[in-house]
Amino acid sequence: MAKALTVTDVHKVYGDREAVKGISFDVEEGEIFGLIGPNGAGKTTTLRMICTLLQITSGTINVCGYDVKEQADDVRKIISYLPEDAGAYKDLTGRSYLKFMAEFFADGEKKDAMVKRGIEIANLGDRIDSEVDTYSKGMMRRLLIARAIMPSPKFAVMDEVTSGLDVLNAYEIREIIRNIAKNGVTVLISSHNMFEVEILCHRIAMINEGKIVLSGTPQELKEKYNASNLEEVFVKAVTQ
Repeated sequence: MAKALTVTDVHKVYGDREAVKGISFDVEEGEIFGLIGPNGAGKTTTLRMICTLLQITSGTINVCGYDVKEQADDVRKIISYLPEDAGAYKDLTGRSYLKFMAEFFADGEKKDAMVKRGIEIANLGDRIDSEVDTYSKGMMRRLLIARAIMPSPKFAVMDEVTSGLDVLNAYEIREIIRNIAKNGVTVLISSHNMFEVEILCHRIAMINEGKIVLSGTPQELKEKYNASNLEEVFVKAVTQ
C-alpha cells in the first residue's frame, strides 16, 4: 500500500533544547494512525512540522508525495489540521461559519458544494442555523471537523479530537472519523485516551522524550508487552 506520510530521521531543536530527536514512522493511505505519548514528549511539535507550521531542523517529511520543506504550498493544499484548542467565530451560525471558511478554498458552485458537504459531515440538523456560541462541546467539535474535512483533503491531522467530550459525543466523533477514512482520507490523530486509540487506530507510534519508542498495531503491542489493553502498554513503555 502507498504511503500517505513518511517521517524520516526528523529533529526539531529550540535553542539548546532538542524537542524531537530523530524520529521515523510512516502512515499508509486510508489508515487511521495514532501518535501517542506523555505530555511534553514531542507529539504536537511533530504534528505541526507535518502540517508545515513549524520548520524541521533536520530530516525529511513527505506528505502524499510532497516534501514539507521544499513543497510546503503543495502540502497545504492537500492537508487539514484540527488542533486541540481550535475554535470558531461564536457570533456566526454554524452555516455562516462554514460558508465563511469555504470562501478561502473556492467560489461559486464549488463553494456551495463544499458548504453542503460540511453541513452533511457536521450533521447538526436545525442547529446548523443556531449561533456557534450556543453549541455544546460536542456540537462544536462536529462543526470543526466539518470545517477541516469539507475541502476534501487527502490527509487530516487531528489533535485530541474528543478531549473534554462525554461518552456519547466522543462515540459520535469517532464514528465521523471512521467514515472520513472510509471515504479515502488518511487520518493521523494524537490522543491521551488509550481506549479511543485502541479501538480507532489501525496502527500507532508512541513518542517519549522526543523519540519513537514503539510502533505497530494495538494487538501487536499488547502481545509484545503482555498487556490486556493499550493503557498498560503505555505505562510499561514509559516506565521501563
